[in-house]
Amino acid sequence: MDKIPMTRGGFAALERELGELKSRERPAIIRQIAEAREHGDLSENAEYHAAREKQGFIEGRIKELESILSRAEQIDTSKLSGSVKFGAIVNLVDEDTDEERTYQIVGEAEADIERGLLNIRSPLARALIGKDVGDSVEVTTPGGQRSYEILAIRYE
Repeated sequence: MDKIPMTRGGFAALERELGELKSRERPAIIRQIAEAREHGDLSENAEYHAAREKQGFIEGRIKELESILSRAEQIDTSKLSGSVKFGAIVNLVDEDTDEERTYQIVGEAEADIERGLLNIRSPLARALIGKDVGDSVEVTTPGGQRSYEILAIRYE
C-alpha cells in the first residue's frame, strides 16, 4: 500500500474526527435507530430509513479514516526550510488583481481550499513546488490562466 503524506496537524485533525465518530456519532445513531424501530412498521418508517442511511455514511467514513491513518506518513514540516515543498506555507499575490492569499501545501486527505490547505496534487501546488521567494508561477485554472508571485515561504 502506498503511504499518504500528511502534516502532523492534518493527522491530528483526522484522528479527532475518527474519535468523534466512534465516541459520539456512532452511539447516537444507534440510539436513533432503536427509537425509530419502536415506532412499528419499518417499511414505511422514514426516521428509521434516514437513521440507517446516516449510519451507513458514518461507518463508511470511519473505515475511510482508519485506512488513511494506517497509511499516513507524518512529515515534520518544522524541520524543513528553503524553496517550496510539501508542508510549506506560501504567501502569494495574484499579479493581475494584487489579491494576496496564503496556502499550506498538504496531502490529499487533509486538503481544504476554504481553510487554505492546498492539495499537493493541485495545479497550483505543482507549479509552486521548487520555487523560491520572488519567483512567478503561471497556472491554468478553470477560470483561465493565472499568474502568482511568491511573497514568503515558511514552515511550522
